[in-house]
Amino acid sequence: MTTTELAELRRTIRQLKQCVGALRSRYGDASAVRRLANDVDRLDIDASDLEQPSVPVQPKPLDPSAVVKIPDGPYDPALWQGADDEGVGGYHRDQR
Repeated sequence: MTTTELAELRRTIRQLKQCVGALRSRYGDASAVRRLANDVDRLDIDASDLEQPSVPVQPKPLDPSAVVKIPDGPYDPALWQGADDEGVGGYHRDQR
């Protein structure tokens, strides 16, 4: 986000705070007004977080050697032998 975009965001948040203040004077401490005030406060906090230098502007590229490729083919059925099917009735042994 550029400095201009952040300044515009800050200006808009100030306007929202004024609007919520007007709503509070008209409707009092209604739950909808409290939720709106909370939402605007959260926007203000998130905008502050964006201004911090710790937020990366762009994600770092992945190291190709760190990517684990998973094949699309079916798994070997022996991998699941003896596994418990949770929610499908539990573990059942071969009863002979």
